[in-house]
Amino acid sequence: MRFQHRFEVDAALEAVRDFHARSASMGAITPPPIIARVHAAPERLGEGDAMDFTLWLGPLPIRWLARIEDVGPSGFSDRQLRGPFAAWLHRHEFEALAEGRTAVHDRVDARLRRHPLWGPLGFAMWLGMPGLFAWRAWRTRALLRTGNRSRRPG
Repeated sequence: MRFQHRFEVDAALEAVRDFHARSASMGAITPPPIIARVHAAPERLGEGDAMDFTLWLGPLPIRWLARIEDVGPSGFSDRQLRGPFAAWLHRHEFEALAEGRTAVHDRVDARLRRHPLWGPLGFAMWLGMPGLFAWRAWRTRALLRTGNRSRRPG
C-alpha cells in the first residue's frame, strides 16, 4: 500500500528540516484524540537513530519503534522496526520553492500484518491517513509561522 501527501509551508527548507528532525515535533503534530508519548529518542534525530514511542488511540496503546534512515539535506525516512504493520517506511522530503517557502512531500509504503488484532487495527489506521496528514500539515504551518516561533517544540 502507498499513501502520498504534499503541502506547502511558509518557512525556509532549513527551518522545515530542523523542525522535522526534532523528536518532540512528532507529538506536536499528532492530532487529537491520539496521544503520542516518546519513551526514548535523541532530541535531534539523525542517521541510524531509534525512536521508541507509544500512540494512544483512546485506551489502546500502540507501541512503535522506528529507525531514522537516508538522512540528507532534503529529507529522511523512518522505518518501523516494531509496531502494528508488517512493514512501514515513511519518506519525508523537503523541496525549496520560492524564497522562504517549502513543499513537504510525505510517502508512506506499508504492508498490513496478518493478525486478528493488528491487521484490522492497521487497516483502520491506514484509512485515517488523509485526516492525519491534513492535521500534520495544518499544525506544521502553524508552528513554523513567524509569529509562533517561540511555540516550537524542543
